[in-house]
Amino acid sequence: MPRTKGDHEARRRDVSAAVWQVMATRGFAGLTLRAVAAELGATTGLLTHYFPTKRALVEYALGLLEQRTESRPRRHTGEGLAALRDALLDILPLTPEATVSNRIWVSSWDTALSDPALNTDYARKYAKSRDRLTRRVAAAQDLGELPPGDPTRTAAGAQAFVLGLVVQALLDPTAFPPERQVELLDDYLAALAASS
Repeated sequence: MPRTKGDHEARRRDVSAAVWQVMATRGFAGLTLRAVAAELGATTGLLTHYFPTKRALVEYALGLLEQRTESRPRRHTGEGLAALRDALLDILPLTPEATVSNRIWVSSWDTALSDPALNTDYARKYAKSRDRLTRRVAAAQDLGELPPGDPTRTAAGAQAFVLGLVVQALLDPTAFPPERQVELLDDYLAALAASS
């Protein structure tokens, strides 16, 4: 019986899930066709049927991760400063699933820094995230919850803060458990709101 396009796509998604697992447990340095094949319980020949190069495999897996990240449920507790807080909480590794996603993203940074195409793509992703944060900062300023000023600058600072917190939480989860991450974020936002 011939394979359908759906079978092919389902198999590619299975391969991507194996890629995510390898990246989450071994980092990008441990991402090899052999490691992914072992995780999948398949041969490297099967992988090269779907992905002729490691780079193709990585690009597809990261594309799916981005889709998954963008389509997951988001917090929505209010407008203005509450909406900014929600967006920043959605970035943090507060759940096991968010921790795995963040481990994958952070472990891929080294590769993105050395690959011009991935570097450009990552710069686009982080700029898109800053744009979303900028709109939330501007809304909080319009409501008088944040002091006036350049919302782009404030959003860039908030993004830098939360990404730094992500790295610390991944490297030292005992010192930065979810409740501590939330506490630090709330302290940061309170200081931002109080600044003149």
